[in-house]
Amino acid sequence: MSNNFDLSNLEGIKGLSASEVSERLAREGHNEIPASGKRNFLKITLDIVREPMLILLIISGIIYMLLGDVQEALMLLGFVFVIIGITIYQEQKTERALEALRDLSSPRALVIRDGAAVRIAGREVVRGDIMVLTEGDRVPADGIVLSSNNLSLEESLLTGESVPVHKSESEGTASMDRPGGDDTPFVYSGTLVVSGLGIARVEATGIHTEFGKIGKSLQAIKLEDTLLQVETRKIVRNLAIIGGCLCAIMALVYGLSTSQWLEGFLASITLAMAILPEEFPVVLTIFLALGAWRISRNRVLTRRMNAIETLGSTTVLCVDKTGTLTMNRMSVEKIYAGDEFCRLSSDITDTPPEKFHQLVEYGILAGQTNPFDPMEKALRDLGSRYPDLREHVHDNWVLQREYPLSKNLLALSRVWKSSESGNFVIASKGAPEAIMDLCHMDDDAKIQVAEKIAVMAGDGLRVLGVARSRLSPSSLPSDQHDFQFEFIGLVGFADPIRPTVPAAIAQCYTAGIRVVMITGDYPVTAQNIARQIGLKHAGEVITGMEMEAMPDAELRERIRSVNIFARVIPEQKLKLVNAFKENGEVVAMTGDGVNDAPALKSANIGVAMGGRGTDVAREAGALVILDDDFSSIVTAVKMGRRIFDNLRKAMAYILSIHVPIAGLSLIPVLLKWPMVLLPAHVVFLELIIDPACSIVFEAEKEEANIMRRPPRNQQEPLFSRNTIILSIAQGMLVLMLTLAIYGFSLYQGRPEAEARTLTFTTLVLANMGLILTNRFLTRNVLTSLRVKNRSLWWILGSATVLLGLVIYVPFLSELFRFSPLSLPDIGLCLAAGVFSIAGCDLIKYLVQLKLGNK
Repeated sequence: MSNNFDLSNLEGIKGLSASEVSERLAREGHNEIPASGKRNFLKITLDIVREPMLILLIISGIIYMLLGDVQEALMLLGFVFVIIGITIYQEQKTERALEALRDLSSPRALVIRDGAAVRIAGREVVRGDIMVLTEGDRVPADGIVLSSNNLSLEESLLTGESVPVHKSESEGTASMDRPGGDDTPFVYSGTLVVSGLGIARVEATGIHTEFGKIGKSLQAIKLEDTLLQVETRKIVRNLAIIGGCLCAIMALVYGLSTSQWLEGFLASITLAMAILPEEFPVVLTIFLALGAWRISRNRVLTRRMNAIETLGSTTVLCVDKTGTLTMNRMSVEKIYAGDEFCRLSSDITDTPPEKFHQLVEYGILAGQTNPFDPMEKALRDLGSRYPDLREHVHDNWVLQREYPLSKNLLALSRVWKSSESGNFVIASKGAPEAIMDLCHMDDDAKIQVAEKIAVMAGDGLRVLGVARSRLSPSSLPSDQHDFQFEFIGLVGFADPIRPTVPAAIAQCYTAGIRVVMITGDYPVTAQNIARQIGLKHAGEVITGMEMEAMPDAELRERIRSVNIFARVIPEQKLKLVNAFKENGEVVAMTGDGVNDAPALKSANIGVAMGGRGTDVAREAGALVILDDDFSSIVTAVKMGRRIFDNLRKAMAYILSIHVPIAGLSLIPVLLKWPMVLLPAHVVFLELIIDPACSIVFEAEKEEANIMRRPPRNQQEPLFSRNTIILSIAQGMLVLMLTLAIYGFSLYQGRPEAEARTLTFTTLVLANMGLILTNRFLTRNVLTSLRVKNRSLWWILGSATVLLGLVIYVPFLSELFRFSPLSLPDIGLCLAAGVFSIAGCDLIKYLVQLKLGNK
């Protein structure tokens, strides 16, 4: 547009003056969403290091540093810096949701100021500005339409409706209303003009627009800690307190009873290293990081790693219809002409019968040559799909005039000059009632057509009527009604479902996940989609208006059985997610539009669509489905469950192996036996424990029943009672076995180094047995060995080689205070190791039997 834009239809309105603009900018601010206050680097770092897990890592690193094990200390302290770096990076990523929203809500704008049309930055639009809206523009601010010519906007970012809505002119004074609905005089920031021309007065800018309200919601929503985070912090804190107290008591008792305070301090440090499970935060970080990598290989990006464990606990999946369940691409599904229906779909290759050709021809003529409107695109795609229809696409005809939609007549007509006959050809399309009116149908004919419309509407289709007229070259009438139109037929459009959705929905039900559809579309359309995808209870619907009138308690009760929510606005999506959470559900929310962002952020886990999704949705989501394939969500659920299962096994293994390590550090001191474990021995064990729990268990395959069981109870802790019983029982078995070996060796009068070597070798072999036993909860050791895990054999082989080195290499043997073992001694240790494997497997079986009897 140039500054010579025609202002004749504004009836003297000249727009704001430069002084008025300056005054309003100073008073009300720019048309943008203000940035939230950002935490600086120092504050973020201080907040992070207050976490118990980080404190534990730092303390453990300092202990190793004091012991002279610089390599282990640097490794642990390195994890501290890695975690701080990851957190700072995520802090910056979360800010991008608001930044993306600001970019989207502040496009370039054409406004009228001082009587001239000027192009300005969207952030400079102020309340009272006169906006000029043309096809392809993005609306810069909320406003009221003063004048329009066939103006249609695509508002799916705010409403979820896949079909553009027509905009009418305002009649007198009007105040802004909520988005949604056809034939209204309101336009909203960030929406797209798909056809026509409009002039609107700005009523709201910045934070006061519908976009701005979404941005405000995003600022207000605080991300919740996952159950795993809360529980791990609690475990670490409690163990740290217990370990600290025991260490202090041990150092005091040992020093007072033996007067060997240095030995007492060494024993207390060994006990601290044995009790404090510094592997917990390391394993948690590694599991979630590797889990995110594994999920990414299935086209799912993890933005917040801690959401992985929540995904496996999801009980309700709230699904946005447009672009998530459907393709967000209109297509012609059914046409009616000559008292006959014809169903069309992408897999039908036969050309529609001849009687339908004219319907397609005039439907295309009534639309734009290069349309933005998805329904007009669908008609043109239909015309080019079949060779017999292409001859009806008249790209060489000349457009003479267009009669636009109006509030009183929801139909438009286009007059073309035929290159063959030279006559005028008039094509009209619009709401079926308006087309019947143009054709001057009698009541009987209207009833007959209405019956066909009802059939198509019952299929969830959006129906348009098509009519035609001819005229010899002459002056054209001023009104569409003056043509002699002939009714041709009806065209039914649908937004087709994604092919993978029905199977994915079925898998969700198998996994015990309830699927709920939340959409801004009409109830009939939502129900039709629900039936196609196999959604349960498709006959029940709650609309946004009904929801608004419901008390919170009634809403929480109704949503226990209703799975379809239609005509829902953004705040109501957020309200629904919160209501489900208040009912005790673990909520996953999928979406791709700006309107989904608050609900995505508030849900226990937000799943954004990456292909068609907006930047705002992607930044608000915890997971991003890169290929927009709904079935990828099911894969993510399966992997989330696998990751959590393996994490639980790893944590249980850590707990079980720390029982004999702590016992061997404490009990010999209490019995006044020589110390069996020194700090070097604990470090050696850590060389097996760390990779075993963070590599072997992480790489294990999923349990056979992983997608045939209900979601994990949100209140079920990582360390459930049965998990603790299993871990402690297995650990106590290993402890009693190693203590028996140690005590018997001392009783035989063996040297201290020889007794220590026998005990330590037995402990290492029993540790390997714990790894083999706990790989699977539903398999015994022999059957689990059939499941390949290359990492397992690398770890076990490396542990065996290292054990041989520290026993038989003189320098290392002296460092560890060991002595070489004879063949009978090795046989004794192997027998004890096999016994521990059999015993731990039996304990696992008994615990599982107890679970099965519940």
